[in-house]
Formats: sequence, C-alpha cells, structure tokens
Amino acid sequence: MSAVLTVKNLRVEIPTRRELLVPVDDVSFEIAPGEILGVVGESGAGKSLTGAAVIGLLEPPGRVAAGEIYLEGKRIDQLPYRDIRKIRGASIGMIFQDPLTSLNPVYTIERQLIETLRTHQDISEKAALKRAIELLEEVGIPAAAERINQYPHQFSGGMRQRVVIALALANNPKMIIADEPTTALDVSVQAQIINLLKRLASDHGAAVMLISHDMGVIAETCDRVAVMYAGRIAEIGPVRNVVQAPNHPYTQGLMASIPRIGVVEDRLAHIKGSMPRPNAIPGGCAFHPRCPKAFKPCDNKRPELMDGKGSQAACWLLQKERANV
Repeated sequence: MSAVLTVKNLRVEIPTRRELLVPVDDVSFEIAPGEILGVVGESGAGKSLTGAAVIGLLEPPGRVAAGEIYLEGKRIDQLPYRDIRKIRGASIGMIFQDPLTSLNPVYTIERQLIETLRTHQDISEKAALKRAIELLEEVGIPAAAERINQYPHQFSGGMRQRVVIALALANNPKMIIADEPTTALDVSVQAQIINLLKRLASDHGAAVMLISHDMGVIAETCDRVAVMYAGRIAEIGPVRNVVQAPNHPYTQGLMASIPRIGVVEDRLAHIKGSMPRPNAIPGGCAFHPRCPKAFKPCDNKRPELMDGKGSQAACWLLQKERANV
C-alpha cells in the first residue's frame, strides 16, 4: 500500500542576525492510509515545526532548506503559495492545540464551515449547510442543527475542538495533522477526542500525524511512533514495541519516567539535564551529554537510524550489540 505522506531528509532552517538555527535536521518518515503516526518528544524537539513544514505553515524567516515532501506521490514542498493553499484544507486537514486559533470569534460555526466547504467544492449554500450539520453530528456535537448558528465562545473547550476537527474533515482530506489536540482538555474529553481520531483513520482511511508530548496519548491512539530529540528522529517503530521495549536510551528514559499503577517508588525516574537549544546542539549524538550509556563514538559521530529489535533507533549501541553477537 503506497504511503499518503512521505517525508525525506527534511531540514528546517531559521536564519537570525547572529546565526543559522536548524530546529529540524534530516527527518524522514512515511504514513500509510488509515495509519496514525505519533510524533513525541520534549518541548523544543521539533515536532510542531515538522508538522508546520509539511502543511506549508512555517513562520518566516523559517524555511524548508532541504529534503522532499510528497502527498500521494506528488511533491508539494516546492509548490507556489497559491497551490499549497489549495491543498491545505482540501487534501490536508490541520487540527491545532488551541481551537480558538482556528476559529474566527466573530463568525458563527455555520459561516465558517460553509466557507470552508465552498472554498474547495462546487456546491450550493443549501448543500453546504446540510453537509456542515452532518459534520457536526459526525464529531459528536449534540443538537447540531441548532448549535450550528452559535459562536465559538458559546462552546466548551472540548466542543470547540470537535468543531475544529469537523473543519479539518470538511473536504474529506487524505491527510490530517493534529498538533497537541488534547493538551488543554479534561481527561474524559481527551478520551473522546482520541476515540474520534481513531475513528477518522479507520472509517475515512485518512493518514493521521499526531503530535504530542504525552506518551500515554500516543500509546492509546497510534499505530507507530517517532520519538524526536533535538530536531532528529531518535527512534521510530510500532507503538507497542517502542513503549514496551525501547532501543534508544532517550526513549528508555521517557518510558521509565512514567509512574506505574500499583508500584510504590520513593522517587520518580528522570532524565538528567534538558533539551539543548537549537543554537547549542552538541556534535555526534545530540543526546550523548545526558545519556547514561554514552561511549566513544557518541560524542563525535552522529548515528543514523539502525534496525533494532522491534524498531529503528539512531544509537551506536545497536551497532555495538550486533558486533558482540
């Protein structure tokens, strides 16, 4: 089955007056139809910038400096602004962390949905209204026919997020990028949004890129997961394998820091230090100053993704293990 989204060797640069920052460096992955790929990591890992690069929403002076992005086999990273704008909202839907950044506070939900539908489809106002109500019902908004005339401030946070998902789904996109869609929501509402995203992938066959810092959300929602660190993918593989038997020391640290039900511990495990700033990424493996397993090549030679047990990881330990077999 051919991939809906293919990203090859993506590099994002942000030139400043003093230096050139590279917050995303040589990132590659694919997402198949109906698959949910989770992208996880600490703040500053490059998760959101990767999603913004895919959809063509990088804030200037940020730019895609190298690499290739393909949507259903068609390269989109070099398209003119007018063409990428047509793809955005039609072939690629976006769900942001804060629904208020996606919704216009002075327009009713009806107007915003109809405008989105009629921008990309040749349909009448009446047909667009009918479809808008169906979309609200599909994402679980009760009394959709009455509530469609309301404004965003009249909806709760969870209901606003459902409206944003309805907007993202309006034109049956092949690809959906969800950037921290559950962060500001109650746990019960989070579960509803997670189930909704899973249903979108299974029922619509859409490929979903779910960006999150919450490993619990990723484990519950995704088929595969890419763990990012300092602008690169540290580990990628099926979510069950990465969660239960991670290969990269960074992923191992993330998993060890999650409290376990029924286990009493004096202190929670943690990863020493913090994510390096984009202007201070160390040579070799970017994680080596914080890594408890670092050895000779880690500080001066950058590892590429290598096959491990159940996943791929950018770690020299995998090469060392193979040499000892």
